[in-house]
Amino acid sequence: MKAMVLERPNKLALRTIDDPRPEEGQVLIRTTHAGICGSDTKIYEGKMPAIYPVIMGHEIVGEVVDGDTSPTTKPGTRVLVDPVLFCGKCFYCLRNDTHLCPYGVLMGREINGGFADYCIAKTSQIYVLPDKLDSKTGAAVQVLTTVLHAQDVGEVGRGDTVVVSGLGVTGLMHVQLAKTRFAKTVIGISRNPYKRSVALSLGADYAFAHGDEAQKAVLDITDGVGADIVIECVGYLPLLGEAIALARPGGKIVPYGVYPSEKVELPFYDFYFKELKISNVRAAKGRDFTECIELVSRGKVDLSTLITHTFPYTELNSAIRMLMDPSDERLKVILERV
Repeated sequence: MKAMVLERPNKLALRTIDDPRPEEGQVLIRTTHAGICGSDTKIYEGKMPAIYPVIMGHEIVGEVVDGDTSPTTKPGTRVLVDPVLFCGKCFYCLRNDTHLCPYGVLMGREINGGFADYCIAKTSQIYVLPDKLDSKTGAAVQVLTTVLHAQDVGEVGRGDTVVVSGLGVTGLMHVQLAKTRFAKTVIGISRNPYKRSVALSLGADYAFAHGDEAQKAVLDITDGVGADIVIECVGYLPLLGEAIALARPGGKIVPYGVYPSEKVELPFYDFYFKELKISNVRAAKGRDFTECIELVSRGKVDLSTLITHTFPYTELNSAIRMLMDPSDERLKVILERV
């Protein structure tokens, strides 16, 4: 088969390799669509550890071809893949915190992923896509599962004032999901006017630029109290400081973005004085896939609007370069088999 192989940081090549063979409890999947995640660019650059050589890609939709199939996952069935593998036996797995398994691996990072003609997945980690959900949109559902997990941990709910800092793909998902949870007010913050306008079109009550404008607006909207929950989606440490400023005393902060290793000053006295709860999150659980497929299928969350570009998977080099060159009107990029 053909595959885009990351041989070392910044060295990505189209190669012809042997087709993978499913073992017991696995299926062979013909990959049709795979999204590019922000972590893929970090893996590409070597900023996130990986095992080389590796086929990147963990936002995967495809058709079952062979392996340990069943009446519900017979050949030709379209499925979404949960890319987080776990041991099932450790302390965390037995607590149903499988995403925290110390022996876990991620497809596209430690083992081969979806930027190829075929991939392998466990039968316990594939989810059938309903007919009303197209495969390209389905590839973005994996991202939504991590957003859902974050809002579960952050306990976003009815009556909350929620600030979403950073209005990229995940931030715009957070905006929509918070509205489905009956948040009273959802406020989006981004330096990008285009993304602010998209947030408003997807249900945000307000959208502002970072900085003094946002801080004044949040206080005005909340009668001087501050936000109940601030979800920081950029992964930029100074914006974590801004989140501390925007949260009300006794409020919550969810650092959703992945922070690089860097030193920065944070307003720790404000963090102490406000008695804030900070809940870091990563990955998702299997149950999140079922709920997210249902949310998107029922039209509760719009993912198709977020998909602005598609490329053949063989053009992964070009797609990643585009993602690393900030664009005013670029959101989700999906690779497809042609």
